[in-house]
Amino acid sequence: MFFALNTLFYALFVLAMGYYFITNLQWYSYKLNRVLFHHTKTWWHAVYFLLPYGAYAVAQKTGEFSFMVVMVYLVMLYFWYKGLDKPLVFTGRVKRFFAALVLFALFVFVVFHHAMLIVPLFLAYVVSMLIEKMLFHGFKRKAQQKIEGVQSLVVVGITASYGKTSIKNYIEHLLSAKYKTYATPRSVNTLGGIMKDINEDLPSDTQVYVVEMGARGEGDIAEISTFVNPHFVVVGKIGPAHIEYFKTIENIRNTKMEILKTNRLQKAWVHESARVKPEANVHTFGSTENLDIRTKDTPPQFVIENVEATLEATCFTLDGVRYCASILGAFNAMNLAAAVLVAKELGLSEEEIQQGLSTLQPVNHRLQRIDAGGKVILDDSFNGNIDGMMASFDLASTYQGRKVIITPGLVEVDDALNVQVAKRANEVFDVVVVTGELNYAIFKAHIDANKLVKLATKAQMQEMLIEQTRAGDLILFANDAPSFV
Repeated sequence: MFFALNTLFYALFVLAMGYYFITNLQWYSYKLNRVLFHHTKTWWHAVYFLLPYGAYAVAQKTGEFSFMVVMVYLVMLYFWYKGLDKPLVFTGRVKRFFAALVLFALFVFVVFHHAMLIVPLFLAYVVSMLIEKMLFHGFKRKAQQKIEGVQSLVVVGITASYGKTSIKNYIEHLLSAKYKTYATPRSVNTLGGIMKDINEDLPSDTQVYVVEMGARGEGDIAEISTFVNPHFVVVGKIGPAHIEYFKTIENIRNTKMEILKTNRLQKAWVHESARVKPEANVHTFGSTENLDIRTKDTPPQFVIENVEATLEATCFTLDGVRYCASILGAFNAMNLAAAVLVAKELGLSEEEIQQGLSTLQPVNHRLQRIDAGGKVILDDSFNGNIDGMMASFDLASTYQGRKVIITPGLVEVDDALNVQVAKRANEVFDVVVVTGELNYAIFKAHIDANKLVKLATKAQMQEMLIEQTRAGDLILFANDAPSFV
């Protein structure tokens, strides 16, 4: 009886620890080094992994109370799980990991008569990684054959530190007036995600495939670009997004410019922030205002001028032509201009472009205006960069009523940028609601005490909105970091 109970609690403990481990891996794209060294809540590893493991090891050694350790840990993990807004998704990869974990745990327990944890967890991780690597190569070959089999397919590649999803969607919308278009969905921008998209969803009659490319390290963009081989390329604004991975802006620039590693490039449009010199098929675009001293001698070839942003629309002038769209935020003038340049190159008339802009809808959760309950809501929850956030503050400042912001601040940036955000928020907003602990200390130091509200968990959001907002308010949701940051 004792042996059976001991086995049961051992199995529960292994599965629970495995759940914590694989959940964190999934959040960070299954990169163990990111889980260990770039997690913004590393104290979780101590509370939900190291301490329970140590307590269980001691209990096993003394032969007492191990079941109590397991019971306490299961309760702790349950409340941890309840506080997550991004729980584990049981993909095929996750299921294979758990299958390997169970097999190795049982093998170790039966053969060595010892309730080990680290050994089966490590073996399950290594074996599952090897399996995924083999499957990855098979998926890659299949995707390569499919993309090469689509007749006369034109590929447009998009990358940027900020706004690449918006640029992608704007381009796809404009080109749909003339072509059968398809774009990578949502924020899918890794090689694995793009391969899956090609294998499962790319229509065989697609004429233009618009591909978003993201990166967390050197070589990521090159890997995608050499795979899809874009004919046309857009490099949007480059800035300090994910600076903790790249260390320097120069590393970010170099990584983004890997998108030019395609053997069938016809034309590229590169934002001035990349600091590249124009070539025969590489053109620059941007604004002549506030040019960096290093780029004053080589101003952009395509100049965006007279930007006007209101709570209704954004307008700008490009090559002497005025364009407007019901898209909010001055920064979107650059994103829209990139889409216009691609559309012109692919043969759309001025009339088709203007018509496309008139029907363009905002990308969900990116300065999306929602009028509800007498309140103006600006949903910018998927926008986590300094330029976009400052533009949303400028936009909010034009509103005549009371203004409320709900934000965790910026993630994966230097503290100096969050100081900048906090100071500007204090100038613009009447109520500043800070979600989570990540940047609360910075906001507390720079926000008037009578304005500042702390929201510990998102579960309190509805109650907070009832207490802190009223009809006539403008409410800005600026960035929405998941609970694990």
